[in-house]
Amino acid sequence: MIQVKDLKKQYKETVVLDVPLLEIPKSECFGLVGNNGAGKTTLFRIMLDLVRASQGKVEIDGKDVSKSEEWKRVTGAYLDEHMLLSYLTADEYFQTLRKIYGLSEADLQLHLFKFTEFFNDEIVGKKKYIRDLSKGNLKKVGIAAALMGNPEVVFLDEPFENLDPSSQIRLKKLILQEKQNSQVTFLISSHDLNHVTEICDRIVLLEKGKIINDLKDKSEMLTELDAYFTG
Repeated sequence: MIQVKDLKKQYKETVVLDVPLLEIPKSECFGLVGNNGAGKTTLFRIMLDLVRASQGKVEIDGKDVSKSEEWKRVTGAYLDEHMLLSYLTADEYFQTLRKIYGLSEADLQLHLFKFTEFFNDEIVGKKKYIRDLSKGNLKKVGIAAALMGNPEVVFLDEPFENLDPSSQIRLKKLILQEKQNSQVTFLISSHDLNHVTEICDRIVLLEKGKIINDLKDKSEMLTELDAYFTG
């Protein structure tokens, strides 16, 4: 489904990302962890063609992301609030996306219904502009938008950050349901080791732009990550 090959990002003499090979199969829930500055967001941004690599390539569904637009039809993402249209209300934003994706009003309502608990009556039907929402509610809007249009691949950068405990639990439930029911491939970057080890089938550990561990045994993930981050 996704292949990263000979990927490198360099600023002058400093190499910030160096990934010789990374393959992510369809319907895998893939976790990406590492300390600040490890290169997690840079990797996601290159994979989404928001930043150009110094060398190498990323393919989604067999399409080179830097040379094709076709992969965008099957890809959803929420990295930060800059991906939202802040001058709209949440309802206006969802309606805009509905038209872009060619969905009916019934399709939109069915989609938003899945997020009823997650939204906690704070998103839909309100007159607040997106720019005036709390950090947590911005994230809720972004995640719901990323999952609109039946994407096959979804990128989420720090999805649990700024969410209260109840919303974090509801989000984990949503991700697991989407993965099971729709076979969505999730790529999740997170500092929250407990949540990411609970929902991810596999976790890659980045350090200074390089993959230093690729964990696939769920029973050992949290122990190995705790050992790494506690020194």
